[in-house]
Amino acid sequence: MRPFSSIWRWFTVVAAMLLATGCTPTTKPKTAINWMNPEKDLAGLFEAVQEGHIFPDSKTFPDCVPLASPEEIMAAYNEEKDQPGFVLAIFVQKYFVLPTSPASGFVADTGLSVEDHILQLWPILTRQPDSGSHGSLIPLPHPYIVPGGRFGEIYYWDSYFTMLGLQVSPGGPVMIRNMIENFAYLIDTVGFIPNGNRTYFLTRSQPPFFACMVELLSEIEGDKVYAEFLPQLEKEYAFWMAGRETLSPAKPETLQVALMPDGKVLNRYWDRSEQPRPESYREDVALAQQSERNPKSLYRDLRSACASGWDFSSRWMSDPLSLASIHTTDILPCDLNALMLNLEQTLAKAYRQAGREGDAKIMDRLVADRTEAIHKYLYNKEAGYFADYDFNAQKFTGVPSAAMMFPLYFEVANREEAASTVKAMQEYLLSPGGILTTPNHIGQQWDAPNGWAPLQWIAVQGLYNYGFEDIGDDLANRWVQLNTKVYKHTGKCVEKYNVEDIGLEAGGGEYPLQDGFGWTNGVLLRLIKNKQSGS
Repeated sequence: MRPFSSIWRWFTVVAAMLLATGCTPTTKPKTAINWMNPEKDLAGLFEAVQEGHIFPDSKTFPDCVPLASPEEIMAAYNEEKDQPGFVLAIFVQKYFVLPTSPASGFVADTGLSVEDHILQLWPILTRQPDSGSHGSLIPLPHPYIVPGGRFGEIYYWDSYFTMLGLQVSPGGPVMIRNMIENFAYLIDTVGFIPNGNRTYFLTRSQPPFFACMVELLSEIEGDKVYAEFLPQLEKEYAFWMAGRETLSPAKPETLQVALMPDGKVLNRYWDRSEQPRPESYREDVALAQQSERNPKSLYRDLRSACASGWDFSSRWMSDPLSLASIHTTDILPCDLNALMLNLEQTLAKAYRQAGREGDAKIMDRLVADRTEAIHKYLYNKEAGYFADYDFNAQKFTGVPSAAMMFPLYFEVANREEAASTVKAMQEYLLSPGGILTTPNHIGQQWDAPNGWAPLQWIAVQGLYNYGFEDIGDDLANRWVQLNTKVYKHTGKCVEKYNVEDIGLEAGGGEYPLQDGFGWTNGVLLRLIKNKQSGS
């Protein structure tokens, strides 16, 4: 280990500069004057509404728009709540406007092709620049696409896969730039890209796809965009690597970083709060009451799984039959570290575009270190695929998942690793309608029998990267056929699909199946267009 190496001296200086300019996750920007943190600003009322089952979905109340200031609402609540005849539901109706579901009133014409259906949906899923007070919604300066259903705000990793479809849609490239500028704004404003533009997401990020977004924009506008967004790429990296300089054998983990025995550093998912999630308050509290675990530890692991985007999955659980066994923060994920490698490679390219060769060479060394660590710690030689590593238990988790394809997508795998991983994907995950998330049937939505659009895209492109064109074409065709069949039957593109029994809808998770749906639209449209163009 080189605790005071030139590389990390450089990183520490950069991080300190960013912190000095106010770009920390805990810095509340001046523009936040109209934001509301419902679980804090409405403490007492918030718990009463959630525990009182006023709404079937725990996310509804945090998303409501207040009709008065939190101070006025709480004063009225404290005055009225103990009076005879007080009805909480009526009080809420008086002081709040319920959120609307994007595309909820849209009626599809199944006589149209699925491609034309998606093109019709883009305007429905578009939100204009926000202004004024929107409760928990963080205003954004440019238009953006939301997923749909209960998800009426922008989501970080969803947006990249939505952009794939926008790139081949009329006017889509303009929206791609708008959305990237929104993410750059969030990085500059709060220091990182939150899970979504809600105040209750300000404790965590999501899979770091910002570098991929910049690369996508470079395909449209040229390599100049790397230097343009270099400041935000630096800040994103500083967020994910925060605390690296404090690691030691005596303190080998903090925030999103963990020190390996050989001195290499890998990343994990981490949420900075240890309270119930406001958007799933009732579910989290109920689980904690049933569990013998320390509630704070449980809440953090639940939240950190949300940071992964895979909420929830046996991937994060020591006992697949018990969500209370979730231990996300112990796990070093193979997909996250492939994404971090891509961020480092993108930074090196951006430094060179900006004429900063010295910084580019420093980043090259970090790329080499992470590449070595991925091969050493995140490739399970015995099982023959890329896997997640339990940092505290010092062993692989043993759960094969579609995350194994990320190192192929980002081309970090060698030929032998790629071939073995593809074989494992076929053995454990390949199904009639696409690839499974994991092969485990436990009722969680990021497990069997479900397949998700982003994971199909990662797998297909990963296969192409290593010359497995026939398998990639077959997988793409399975997914397109399943999506098209469901659309023709229901008039909808949904967030996830049952890829095992293609006659059934998907299920599992904390909420009903959602339609819209941003990343399904993006991946499906791109796969169809790629096939039509022969690319």
